[in-house]
Parts: sequence; C-alpha cells; structure tokens
Amino acid sequence: MTTIARIETFLVAPRWLFVRVETESGIVGWGEATCEGRSETVRAAVDQLAELLVGRDALRIEDHWQVLTKGSFYRGGPVLASAVAGLDQALWDIAGKHWGAPVHQLLGGPVRDRIRVYGWVGGDEPGEVRDQISAAVETGLTAVKMNASGRMSAVASVAELDGVVQRVAAAREVLGEHRDVAVDFHGRFSLASARRVAPLLEPYRPFFLEEPVVPENSHLIGEFVRSTTTPVSTGERLYSRQEFLPVLQAGIAVAQPDLSHAGGITEVSKIAALAEVYDVQLAPHCPLGPIALAACLQVGFATPNYLIQEQSIGIHYNLGAEVLDYCLDKTPLTFVDGYVERLTAPGLGIEIDEAAVRAADKRGHAWRSPMWRHRDGSYAEW
Repeated sequence: MTTIARIETFLVAPRWLFVRVETESGIVGWGEATCEGRSETVRAAVDQLAELLVGRDALRIEDHWQVLTKGSFYRGGPVLASAVAGLDQALWDIAGKHWGAPVHQLLGGPVRDRIRVYGWVGGDEPGEVRDQISAAVETGLTAVKMNASGRMSAVASVAELDGVVQRVAAAREVLGEHRDVAVDFHGRFSLASARRVAPLLEPYRPFFLEEPVVPENSHLIGEFVRSTTTPVSTGERLYSRQEFLPVLQAGIAVAQPDLSHAGGITEVSKIAALAEVYDVQLAPHCPLGPIALAACLQVGFATPNYLIQEQSIGIHYNLGAEVLDYCLDKTPLTFVDGYVERLTAPGLGIEIDEAAVRAADKRGHAWRSPMWRHRDGSYAEW
C-alpha cells in the first residue's frame, strides 16, 4: 500500500527543515522544506498541508502538487512553495523506492553520468579569498562562487567598486584559466551600481553574475543583461514557472531555482523545460542540506540543459552540522575532481540517518538572516 500514513517535520542544525512521509506499508520518503530564516513558519505550513495528504495515495504526485499549490484561495510565496517543495521531494523519494528506481529514471532516464559541482568561498562579507579558493581547488573543485561585496551603497563608491574588482581579480589569479568563478551580487546592488561594476569584471571572465537586483525588481534585469557580455543568472527567490518567465524573456543565461523553495522536483522540472525554450541553462540554488542536494542531482541527471550544481559542504553557514552529517552513507554525495557521479539507489539516492535527525530536532535551531545597516543607520540589503 502506498497510502500516506503520517507526516513529520524536523528542525535540524544548522538551518534546515526536513520532512518525513511514511506510507502504510512502511516506505519512508524524505524531503527538505528549508526556507532560510523562516523554518518554523514553513513547519506550520507543512503541518497544515499534511491534512490534504494523509490517507491519500503517495504515487499521485502531480495531482497532489496541483492540490497543494492551488487548493487555497491565497496561493504562492516562499513559505507555501517551500512547504510544498519538501512534501513533493518526499513523495518522489517514495515513488522511487516503491518502483525500485532512482528518481531521475522516473523523470525520463539519465542524460549524463556525472554532474559538475561548485563550492562557496568568502563568506557574507568577503575579504581576502585566496586561501579559501586554494583550499577549494585542493578538494578537486573546478568552480567556486563568491559574494561580490558586503553591504553596498545605492550609488557605489569608487572604493566599493574597486573592492569588488580586486576580489574577483584575486580569485582569477588563484584559479588560473581552467577553473571558474561565479560572482553573486546577492541582490545587494542597485541597478545603477550593478551596471557600473559589471563591465569592470569582464576582463576576469566570471562564470556568471548572480542576482544583480532583488527579485522585486526582476523587471529591471533585462537592462542589466544588456550592460554586460558576462552570462547573468537569477532565480533563488523565484518560486514558479510564471515568475521565471519574465527573466527568461529578459535574456538571462542561467536559471537558478531552488528545489526547496520552488515547489520541489515537480515544479523545477517544468521550470527546466521552460528554460530550455529560451536556450537557458539550469544551475539550481542549493546552499542547503543533503536531501535538497540529492533532489537537485536527481533533476540534473534527467535534464539536458543542466549546467552545474551548487553544494554547501564547508559553507560558512554550516555551524553545528555539516551536509553529510545526516547521511548513513556519505559516498553518494562525495565529489571527485569536481563532479558527483550518478546516484543509483532507489528514490532520492541517499540514506538518511533517522536517529541523528531525531536527536538534532530535539536541539532545533533558530537561524535568522543577518540584519544589516548602512553607516547612516538605514537598512542595507543582506
């Protein structure tokens, strides 16, 4: 029987929310409904949405997705989309385990044997990044990502602009010509400042420039795209195909939906297909835990236009737990020479250490997004 019997949530360090769905026959599916800084709120949303799933057939994934996203007059937004995402991942995990196949096989089969991954360097307010980049290279990574800046004035000063350029130049010097550096603007720049700095970075050939403006200003991203020859990416704070459509039409090169924010495997697979129409590559956002990473990889192995995968092993946020701490077998998510091999086990392809998860949930976490201020005391984008 694949009837859903119970749904549980676990708030675990460093800042994640795991979802466990169990069927009457004992099949367990895991998902990750993390919405950084809003996990308690998402947990409440999962608990409410569970009313629509318990007693239903876990294998009716598309129907469940339709009901979970449209079954209330008020729809959308990061909290609901993250709750749906965690449940959706867990249902796909169950389906794979029921049929004895990895999720990517259920999505149409593999289109590649391994996926390139990148790691983070530099922290929230990047300073000297050379040592961290050297350490990343020693692990075998062929690509890294760094924040362009800390807090940024609405009209960037010469010193602020020079700081961005100097950091990216230092990264390129360490990486050489055969590795990549992506530069994350993190929505901290005004359009004017983003357009001003982008041409200054072109000599260092960034892999892509990420989230140059906040998502509320997505209508401006086309102007930024036209200001630079560097590929532009965005999407970690967009939650549906409908929200991605305008930025795809505006000319971004790389779409970055988050499997734990944008409705899960079901919706991100559709976003990928939509992106392919615009000749746009996928590089899902994932500074999260092992379940989210596994879900990303499952989509990636079945998606032709999949560029690279973010992973957060060793990221500065991971205080209190690391990505692989909740995995019984760390091998599937271990990268070699900058790549992860195709996951072959049924479902999401990883085995969660349930005892460790339950113990961590007793401690919980209260992670919040940093609150920044400019020198004059006004709010600054983090």
